[in-house]
Amino acid sequence: MLVLLFRFLSIFPLPVLHALGAALGWVVYLSSPSYRRRMRDNLAQAGYSAYLPAAIAEAGKSIVELPFIWCGAPERVSRHASDENWQLVQTELDAGRGIVFLTPHLGCFEIVAQEIALRTELTVMYRPPKKAALKPLVEGARARDNLLLAPANMSGVRILAKTLKKGRPIGLLPDQVPQEGEGVWAEFFGRPAYTMTLPAKLAQMGDATVIVTYAERLPHGKGYLIRFVPFTDSLDGTPAQQARTINAAMEQLIARAPAQYFWSYNRYKVPAGATAPDAVQEGAQ
Repeated sequence: MLVLLFRFLSIFPLPVLHALGAALGWVVYLSSPSYRRRMRDNLAQAGYSAYLPAAIAEAGKSIVELPFIWCGAPERVSRHASDENWQLVQTELDAGRGIVFLTPHLGCFEIVAQEIALRTELTVMYRPPKKAALKPLVEGARARDNLLLAPANMSGVRILAKTLKKGRPIGLLPDQVPQEGEGVWAEFFGRPAYTMTLPAKLAQMGDATVIVTYAERLPHGKGYLIRFVPFTDSLDGTPAQQARTINAAMEQLIARAPAQYFWSYNRYKVPAGATAPDAVQEGAQ
């Protein structure tokens, strides 16, 4: 049923879907106290409270645009996307150097991998959705020509490492909360957030170039601008220092389009089995 609904919605023009999404964003915000509280708290923590109304609408758009992104014909979706600074990527590809694309939950992050895969083979880490009904949708959308999936486990990590060593690109969501034992506590907008250590490890292991990227959602359903931004900071230091460096890069990226970040995401949760940040600090004293 869900697959049929998504396929039906995918036939609508993107401006219509974004208009519906903006309305849905307000319905969800007004009807869910926990959602409302988390979005307000996260925006306040980052200093972006003034963007609340726009963030509510953008959050709804991020949901209703998924049928278009996942079920639309690739050539149709691609017509709605343009890019900025692709030459940064092409230079590394021409040199045969591995690339680690870091894409936070900013704008339409789902379209980024699809558009990259139209130009070069890309392997992305994939964690199956918790809801079984979404699995065929997500896997069908992500496992396309030139877009390969690596499971979010040790087998997948080995696949990503081998891909980089061959001089090919990979993609990760660096602001996704990892499972216990796969991350460290590092500041994110001034508050400890459990942050994955994998991006820095893979980049160093494969002697790869890190590029941060996101797809900015253009107003009135006019499409997406995919921006490729050089990562200029050093990833030396401890895993915690590396994680903080990557979080800082994500903060700078989010500052470009604050309303389009996924502020309702529970970024500061304590994963099952992980030690809370206060306890970690006390133990280090």
